[in-house]
Amino acid sequence: MPGGDAAPSPDSTPDRPAKSAQTSRDTAVDGADRPIDTDDAPSSRRRRRRRRDGDEAGDAVDEPTTVVKVREPRAKKEAITNVEGSTRVEAKKQRRREGRDASRKRPPILSESEFLARREAVDRVMAIRQRGETTQIGVLEDGMLVEHYVAIESQNSLIGNVYLGRVQNVLPSMEAAFIDIGKGRNAVLYAGEVDWALRGDTNQPRRIENALKPGQAVLVQVTKDPVGHKGARLTSQISLPGRYLVYVPGGETSGISRKLPDTERNRLKNVLKDLVPDDAGVIIRTAAEGTSEEELTRDVARLTARWDDIEKKSKNGQAPALLYGEPDTTLKVVRDLFTEDFGKLVISGDDAWDMVEAYVRHVAPDLEDRLERYTGDGSDNGSDLFANYRIDEQIAKALERKVWLPSGGSLVIDRTEAMTVVDVNTGKFTGAGGNLEQTVTKNNLEAAEEIVRQLRLRDIGGIIVVDFIDMVLEENRDLVLRRLVECLGRDRTRHQVAEVTSLGLVQMTRKRISTGLLEAFSENCEHCNGRGVKIKPEPVVDDPGSGNGSGGSGTGGSGRRDSSAKDGSRGGTGSRAAAKSGARSSSKPKNQPSGAPNDGDSAQSNGRSEDTQPATAEQSTTEPAALTEAGARP
Repeated sequence: MPGGDAAPSPDSTPDRPAKSAQTSRDTAVDGADRPIDTDDAPSSRRRRRRRRDGDEAGDAVDEPTTVVKVREPRAKKEAITNVEGSTRVEAKKQRRREGRDASRKRPPILSESEFLARREAVDRVMAIRQRGETTQIGVLEDGMLVEHYVAIESQNSLIGNVYLGRVQNVLPSMEAAFIDIGKGRNAVLYAGEVDWALRGDTNQPRRIENALKPGQAVLVQVTKDPVGHKGARLTSQISLPGRYLVYVPGGETSGISRKLPDTERNRLKNVLKDLVPDDAGVIIRTAAEGTSEEELTRDVARLTARWDDIEKKSKNGQAPALLYGEPDTTLKVVRDLFTEDFGKLVISGDDAWDMVEAYVRHVAPDLEDRLERYTGDGSDNGSDLFANYRIDEQIAKALERKVWLPSGGSLVIDRTEAMTVVDVNTGKFTGAGGNLEQTVTKNNLEAAEEIVRQLRLRDIGGIIVVDFIDMVLEENRDLVLRRLVECLGRDRTRHQVAEVTSLGLVQMTRKRISTGLLEAFSENCEHCNGRGVKIKPEPVVDDPGSGNGSGGSGTGGSGRRDSSAKDGSRGGTGSRAAAKSGARSSSKPKNQPSGAPNDGDSAQSNGRSEDTQPATAEQSTTEPAALTEAGARP
């Protein structure tokens, strides 16, 4: 019967309908209702069929019972998890653990041959120019400016100064204390920099409120200059830098610069075993290379006497008070940087020469022959020291947002409140043979070297995110990252390169100590306050003379308006359209039909606005007072 089940044949099984048998011969249907071909299937395979309305329950093939257990979702914690003790101390421990993990990935200590090869590969020159109260210091590597310092007599840096401060306020919830050091604005001391020996009871937890109380006198040292609205940053873990080493009173461990070769490190370890007091630690600097035991002994004795003088003043002084001040910025740079790596130190300026020459003769007499006095007159002509080394030119380029690479690529550096973002572009670089992957990798390798130079020159600190051009092969990504880390080995400022994100961004941090190059040569705009744009109370309409053909904001149609629309009232869109159509009709000659195109229509079709068409006196006088919707004469 049409539409019904077929009648069973005489020799068919009673409990298997013919319809089911026919269906199973053609196809079988699995649990997901997908047809499965069963022509070649073995006869022992269990066949399923769909249950139709009207089929008895007994006709279906019984399947084994499946028990499904659904796990209850975990209860979400709405409460904030607390940290036992100090949050800043715990964060410091995590950074130390990450630093230990990163140290395992560091390259091995350089051999003496590798150390000398790296030194001879780079020609380093230091140039000092003094003009009035301002002294500028530039460090050049192979003629390229990589570091720049500014010293102003009226604006000396506070970094390294030791003060006897007075606690003004303690904020347990922020784990910070504000200290008065006599500079007007209070400085801040975080819990991670607190000397926990100040606690009366050592069994108390390491919380800042247990170590510091309002009105208490505390010995602190400045680690960061005031920046913006933030005050100076302090630490109670004092360290006194010298020429060859850094003296750490109360320190338990000692360290040696990893930039020194292995043989020199072993020699310095043996020399300092008997020189350092038991209640102090030292950090041997790179400048200690090749120094004799007598020179190291004098440096340790000088720093020990300086610390004894600071302790004596702290016991008898009245807070707030300055106990020790670091020397001038010029001397600090010479003390920290001028080593055997530099070929010469060129100085322009009488006062700067006298100060630096006396310091080097007293502290490092072996480097005195590398001092060179510049005989120029210090003017802006070619006899100027910085002009001779093209330092002013390189500073001007470093102050720009875009940096061009030698091959034609470019870097775009943007500084925000939270981080600095560096974008790498190929620009004009199209490669020299090979495929796109090779072109992109070459551009990224060149960009990695220039990025490190810009970070050092601009003195950029904080969080830095680098967006390299995407590379397909993992080997090329590792090659670019290794090049970046290798170039960062020349950077004295503490830094750390994190892992590459899922989006291919390279994250790194660099310690921010003082203001950068841009802050030294600029000031905020009085109109926009450094934002770069001026805010208007009304939506801004594009200026016709600006050459920008893009549409304006809102529903104003095209961004340009012709002269007729500008002369008329600021009506709706219809009035401007009528004025445009009127201008088109008025530009036709008198003997030309209204349907024929004229020059104004062709100019409009080519994308040029009507305000570029000069209006004659006849057109302006014959323009009708009323226009129809189509723009024709009434």
